[in-house]
Amino acid sequence: MQTHLVGGLHHLLTEQIIGAAIEVHRRVGPGLLESTYEECLDLELRECGLVAARQRIVPLTYRGKPLASTYRIDLIVDNRVIVEVKAVDKLARVHLAQMLSYLHHTGLRVGLVLNFNEVILRDGVKRVSL
Repeated sequence: MQTHLVGGLHHLLTEQIIGAAIEVHRRVGPGLLESTYEECLDLELRECGLVAARQRIVPLTYRGKPLASTYRIDLIVDNRVIVEVKAVDKLARVHLAQMLSYLHHTGLRVGLVLNFNEVILRDGVKRVSL
């Protein structure tokens, strides 16, 4: 029962995030830089009452030792969902692999990869979960 509840909460949150992304896409359209979409989405999420952390640095470890390398995640919404913003011709497998790595290293379970360079944003939405 608890797992279903958690999954349901993640589903509701991802739908809110996708709705906010669609609003951004509707207002500014495709063809801009990823950083522009990230900033607009951050503002839109806040308008929806959600908390988003931008460009969160995630430290890496190997065999229990910290590495100099780090990840920089576009957005983490409500400390539950990672959002990776893209503006590419087409999402590739490497983008989904990147999200899986982010989820693995943060301990979070759900992520969205959003490609704003689509004519219809829903065509560029991929939900990834562990």
